[in-house]
Amino acid sequence: MSASESVNNSEQQIAQVKQILAGLIDPNTQKDFISTKSAKQIAVQGATVSVQIELAYPANSQREQIAKLVRDALLGVDGIDVVDVMVNTKIVAHAVQRGIKLMPSVKNIIAVASGKGGVGKSTTAVNLALALASEGAAVGLLDADIYGPSQPMMMGIEGRPESNDGKTMEPLENYGVQVSSIGFMIDPDSPMVWRGPMVTQALQQLLELTNWRELDYLIVDMPPGTGDIQLTLSQKVPVTGAVIVTTPQDIALLDARKGLKMFEKVGIPILGIVENMSTHVCSNCGHTEAIFGAGGGEKMCADYGVEFLGGLPLTMAIREQADSGKPTVVADPNGQIATIYKDIARKLAIKVAEQAKDMSSKFPTITVQNT
Repeated sequence: MSASESVNNSEQQIAQVKQILAGLIDPNTQKDFISTKSAKQIAVQGATVSVQIELAYPANSQREQIAKLVRDALLGVDGIDVVDVMVNTKIVAHAVQRGIKLMPSVKNIIAVASGKGGVGKSTTAVNLALALASEGAAVGLLDADIYGPSQPMMMGIEGRPESNDGKTMEPLENYGVQVSSIGFMIDPDSPMVWRGPMVTQALQQLLELTNWRELDYLIVDMPPGTGDIQLTLSQKVPVTGAVIVTTPQDIALLDARKGLKMFEKVGIPILGIVENMSTHVCSNCGHTEAIFGAGGGEKMCADYGVEFLGGLPLTMAIREQADSGKPTVVADPNGQIATIYKDIARKLAIKVAEQAKDMSSKFPTITVQNT
């Protein structure tokens, strides 16, 4: 075979590879690898084809599955006996509210919110943070519930943050997640008797004066309601999107709808809804029952055109594990509940990846000089 014939043959094989990848669906995004620009560096050398799959979401547990999917599909290309597939992840910063700059060391800020208290928002936030970290992402957790900080207990962290320069503080860390909370700086039994302006200032200081170390995602555990802290977050903090946590009963959904509408009004995308306490699982016999009603979260999603990220049962284990400082995702990483949290976290990361990318770093800097 002449050199020109060899080149033509390789070009035909590459075209065939691209055609196959254009019809091959990522089981997590439900989109093909060509339209999403996930397939990179396709090359053919002799009877070997190599391709790099670059995912926009953390996927440590999914790499082998995706590599096998691509490998099996490409072994059907004429003249190809060996398929080398490399799967990696590249998480980028995404657009936030207009007029607000991104934080220098944080790519994406995700607010986990609820309209009312008692729906399991903090438990959801901590398990989502841990799930994203378990998939290989660099994750931080900001406890924005100034009046009732619970993340120090849930994350099993004690002590006070250190300052290396006297101006900023280092985040404390456990289970591979960086954490900042007012709870590290106060007596656990002391009430926070602060007015709104002091609370919002404390939130900004926690966010901006913490030396976050190159985060892919910062999960913000919001206080319940739609008050000063929520308004400050939406006006001054670069938020990529929000997750609404609710339970199935009507009273919780009523307040969850208010929280959803608040984020919509200030231009923060709703990434999805998580329904806690979807069913009760009896610890004795395993019987499941929808004691708080059924289908409320899914109906809310249908009403507002947002994604239902998943539902979690009401079980004693979730509460016991969070109270002990070892939340479900790390206490029982291969268990059924942890799997649900990880599925929700993956859907959340994919929703983030679908948002418009932040292009501010691409813009040239213009300086004016006297010459």
